[in-house]
Amino acid sequence: MSKMSTDGARRALNGPTMGTRWSALFFTAPGFDAGAIQIALQAAVDEVDAQMSTWKAGSDLMRLNAAPVDQWVAVPARLTEVLRLGLEIGRASGGAFDIGMGDAVKAWGFGPAAAVPAGIRAAMAAQRHPAYELLDLDGTNARKRAPIALDLNGIAKGYGVDCLAEILRDHGIADGLVGIDGEMRAFGLRPDGQAWTIAVEAPDRACRTPHSLLALENAAVATSGDYRHWVEVQGRRLSHTMDPKRGAPLVTSPASVTVVAQSCAAADAWATALMVLGPEAGAELARQRGLEALFLSRDAAENLRSVGIGRLFA
Repeated sequence: MSKMSTDGARRALNGPTMGTRWSALFFTAPGFDAGAIQIALQAAVDEVDAQMSTWKAGSDLMRLNAAPVDQWVAVPARLTEVLRLGLEIGRASGGAFDIGMGDAVKAWGFGPAAAVPAGIRAAMAAQRHPAYELLDLDGTNARKRAPIALDLNGIAKGYGVDCLAEILRDHGIADGLVGIDGEMRAFGLRPDGQAWTIAVEAPDRACRTPHSLLALENAAVATSGDYRHWVEVQGRRLSHTMDPKRGAPLVTSPASVTVVAQSCAAADAWATALMVLGPEAGAELARQRGLEALFLSRDAAENLRSVGIGRLFA
């Protein structure tokens, strides 16, 4: 168990990344200069964004997307790591998590440009195969075996959180809490020796309110939901989470799914996978995989119903 001085100085750093902000909370001895850590934390998330963004035409991911089919492309180590994990969770979830949904994400207006009706029709009509069947990885080289548009929005923020934690540890910080847009990772303990307290957000479209609290030590948490990013079609709000089978936003889904895992990248991806599978099939898979997960669903009267899987949510 790591210990920290209860009279240490509180450090709360933050900065821009991926259209939102990152944050880091930790405690140090009084007089500690956090300037170098601030620079290193920003550089870490900038590196993730430069490699994995679909909003930056020159990112390494977009370079891979633009490469011809059957051509091996050298990709950076971090991008390779995320691609590998994305394919692994895609396979383990039966394709519910799919990093090959870039065409649908773009067509429905969840990328840099507005929705395109012709693109929507094309995405929904496409004969879809999961990315783990179409993308090969060999060391730090990747090859597409068929046309596919890769999109890492369901895992890149979580991976960025893991990078933040890595930077703090590299600078000798043994206890801290880092996050990007609600995806959080805790390591070590608070100065009072207690676990870090993190709120699970209620799936409320109007305001940010807590649904419940988690006490985390050396674990990460991520939530996927229908209440922050959506499109409205014929008066109906549709979640930004894509149904890989249809090439379109989910029609029926939980209001949110929260997952706790060892890494934030894994928690991020699994939250998306379980959101796609729904509270019944998703809960069953979570039990099979030994995942800690919380499903929140709305009934016809907008009341929340919760299903918890694992010790933390029992």
